[in-house]
Amino acid sequence: MRKTLLAVSIATTLMISGCSLSDNTTHSPAVATPQSQNPLMSASLLQYQAPDFSIIKDTHFQPALEQGIAAHYQQVLTIANNSEQPSFENTIVALETSGELLNRASKVFYNLAGSNSNPTLRKIQGEMAPKMAAHSDNIHLNSALFTRIDTLYQQRQQLGLTAEEVRLIEIYHQRFVMAGAKLTDTQKAQIRVLNEEQSTLTNEFSQRLLRLTKEIAVIVDSAGELKGLSDSEIRAAKADAKAQGHEGKYLINITNTTRQPILAKLENRELRQQVWQASSDRGMSGDNETASLVSRLAQLRAERAALLGYDSWADYRLTPQMAKTPEAVYEMFGSMVPAVVANTQKEADDIQTMINKTGGQFTLAPWDWAFYAEKVRQEKFDLDEASIKPYFEFNRVLEDGVFFTLEKLYGVTLKPRPDLPVYHEDIKAYEMFDVDGSSMAIFYADYFAREGKRGGAWMSSFVTQSTLLNSKPVVVNVMNIKKAPDGEPTFVSYDEVTTMFHEMGHGTHGMFSKVTYPSLSGTAVSRDFVEFPSTFEEDWAAHPEVLANYAKHYQTGEVIPEELLNKLLKSRSFNQGFDTLEYMAAALVDLEWHSLPADAALQDVAQFEAAALKKHGVDIAAVPPRYKSTYFAHAFPGGYSASYYAYMWSEILAADAFAYVQTQGGLNREIGMKFRKTIREVGNSVPPMEAYKAFRGEAPTTDALLKRRGLN
Repeated sequence: MRKTLLAVSIATTLMISGCSLSDNTTHSPAVATPQSQNPLMSASLLQYQAPDFSIIKDTHFQPALEQGIAAHYQQVLTIANNSEQPSFENTIVALETSGELLNRASKVFYNLAGSNSNPTLRKIQGEMAPKMAAHSDNIHLNSALFTRIDTLYQQRQQLGLTAEEVRLIEIYHQRFVMAGAKLTDTQKAQIRVLNEEQSTLTNEFSQRLLRLTKEIAVIVDSAGELKGLSDSEIRAAKADAKAQGHEGKYLINITNTTRQPILAKLENRELRQQVWQASSDRGMSGDNETASLVSRLAQLRAERAALLGYDSWADYRLTPQMAKTPEAVYEMFGSMVPAVVANTQKEADDIQTMINKTGGQFTLAPWDWAFYAEKVRQEKFDLDEASIKPYFEFNRVLEDGVFFTLEKLYGVTLKPRPDLPVYHEDIKAYEMFDVDGSSMAIFYADYFAREGKRGGAWMSSFVTQSTLLNSKPVVVNVMNIKKAPDGEPTFVSYDEVTTMFHEMGHGTHGMFSKVTYPSLSGTAVSRDFVEFPSTFEEDWAAHPEVLANYAKHYQTGEVIPEELLNKLLKSRSFNQGFDTLEYMAAALVDLEWHSLPADAALQDVAQFEAAALKKHGVDIAAVPPRYKSTYFAHAFPGGYSASYYAYMWSEILAADAFAYVQTQGGLNREIGMKFRKTIREVGNSVPPMEAYKAFRGEAPTTDALLKRRGLN
């Protein structure tokens, strides 16, 4: 049975390979699993087809992915070669319902590859990257299929379709055109080569970043060097060191940002510098260097854009976004730079004064900023971070903060589902119920850092909502919160609190979705709109009624004292110059990389970054970009190339919307349901600005953003 099925699988895949898959297609009989024993080969029997992690094994993924590609391609060929005249049903709906196996297997695989990776998954990911890229090209560069889509596009207003159906045709047409459907055969061959290389390099970038995270961890010999950390944090560092084979030492993990949270506490300046440089210098040299990948990715993306008729990758990427052009983004940032730089310089002066006042005989450096900024904050607001943390215990923030807000605004509740299998012991499963008690979705909470998880925070889906497919959403939120040692409560910083609210904003964007077609579901919107609902959700973390419900002492249950709460709220605008500038610097570096023309030579990464920062007047030595190019996961291996600006663009919408909500009574079900119905439920079935105006009544301004960041 095993040998027979495997032979069929290989034969089918090789047949497709003969059409256009990469010549280096490989197969691994040793990891193949008979279909009868592979749970990915058929829909899960769990509620809403939630993956049955109790029986899914690493060996199941590659056979399911390869057979999924083969089956999907056969379905696509059937659609493309249909002798009947193209119709919405036999072309667009047929495409929407195709690829069931590939969709199911890839959603589970790529979620686990990012959040629970291991050498086996990484090997599969590397082998599948060029195959998946080739499969995408096989679809989008199929001339017969595009002819059918183009015919429907030209006739879309005369077909008697709904607005959602017309929009779906338009999105399909744009997607195919931007993938190269209108290119000549020679150009299509060229773009296939570029796409395969990009897929290979982005996968390699991700793999190297994962290896770098472990490689650059800082080992400390004695607890005395960790002065400034709490006893719990020191115990955790000792446990981490032991787990990595450094018995009797202490380990400081490096997160995937330039600034490191631990720098706000470490008193040892030499150790602060060591930690900061481990972060800032990563990827520039060594076996896992990523600098060469950055240069080549920027170059080949420019070449790809030129083939498609665009001046740069940034021009190409922004065409379907709200911003439309790189010039609009440069203008947005340019209008803000003077105020942001002035605020940042004032903050730097205050910090230098604090350094001098406390006996420091040195000029402010990047590794000093967080440590002395905390001292300035304590002096200005009489606020000690250590006095706040006991009021931000993880479970209480999640259940009495995030979940409480969802119920107040949107009428939904989440109940634990311990019976559902999970892919790691730290994960909890929940079921979401609507205001009428009907079941809506499954939600996985994966919040704690661990080896094998990439840095950052994100939302993803195992199953997307679609009435066409009769599917309900199965969603996961992922973060990298440092878990306390066993038996101790985990406390989160206020930044982590707001990130928990932010990611649930993405989560509910997926779980509230009420659209017909999967391509328009939930978060399948433009990059510079997708961060709007999530950023909007952040501000509820500071709402007095919400805070009073979750900010309670972990031992006594005492609500955070009003005086301490007022200090916290007043301090929210503190250090906003720094926060805004480091973000803007990263966004501008991203846009500059992807504004290079196709004939530009490979760039020296350090020199290019320095020139980009100087060009836009954001080159302040003590405030480097939030991400430098060599570990800029959003822009290079991730999906935010030329799009990191989207956070600020979306924040304009979020701040404007939140300010409007406060004029409508603030935290109440009526305005919450309006936001849910006009923004979250519609997915991409409505153009983003139309959706926004349906909620707000008018286009946004930047006034509320400047106020939100304390920059006006």
